Amino acid sequence: MTQTLSHIDLDELKATYERDGFAVARGLFSMEEVAEIKETFEQIHQNEFSKSFDDGVRDPNDPLFQYPRVVHPHRFNATARRYMLHPVVQKCLEVIIGEEPVATQSMYYFKAPGARGQAMHQDNLYLLVDPGTCIGAWTAIDKVDRENGCMMLVPGSHRGNILCQEDAGETVRRETFSGAITRIPKGMKAVEMPMEPGDTLFFGGSVIHGSGPNRSKDRFRRSFIGHYAAGSLDKISKFYLPLVRMDGTDYEVTSQVGGGACGQDWLGAVH
Repeated sequence: MTQTLSHIDLDELKATYERDGFAVARGLFSMEEVAEIKETFEQIHQNEFSKSFDDGVRDPNDPLFQYPRVVHPHRFNATARRYMLHPVVQKCLEVIIGEEPVATQSMYYFKAPGARGQAMHQDNLYLLVDPGTCIGAWTAIDKVDRENGCMMLVPGSHRGNILCQEDAGETVRRETFSGAITRIPKGMKAVEMPMEPGDTLFFGGSVIHGSGPNRSKDRFRRSFIGHYAAGSLDKISKFYLPLVRMDGTDYEVTSQVGGGACGQDWLGAVH
């Protein structure tokens, strides 16, 4: 069953996004759609494991080794591509962005019990969308809360610039797979975002966000993520090319040639 937008107040979604830098569309995907996404990536994990992204984890006992994230599945799986381009996501993006969006990336996280989280960061440090910024659409496949490592976001951080990252340090690295971290500016703090299966969180590319480890004993925290940009963009990091129009056709824009305001080469980095 395909979900509709009849239960979502799009004006409120946009107002909340503009105020905080993020907003949740509750129940954007139906339970049947959530089940299809989950089954698709279970099959990818079992039968196409070699296409999972290599995060450099070599310990066979590490949950991130056993369940690596899948990056750009839309490039080899028709179901992943279909959900990245889902009409309900497109409509929300059109309202938030104010123009036709284009898709830049798809991802899937299993975040098995015991898996580390991701240190605080900003997406457009990696994507380098210009002009404007990227926008994430993060869909919960499982119930998400503090115990299994829900998303944490800093309200209002979308009004600031992209911040240069610092070495995460040993304490952070024990709980996240990230070697670098974006420090939260003074006077701001992160809030937790509990979600139910089928909820989709939209957040801007300058929003500082991350997640803690999955401390549960038996609960996954699976999520399907698409990244997008306004169709009027001129440049993006080369890792994300070719882009995909919402009608499913590929197209190219200019590849970024520098590492952005922080002066580092992030062009090979993956969010």
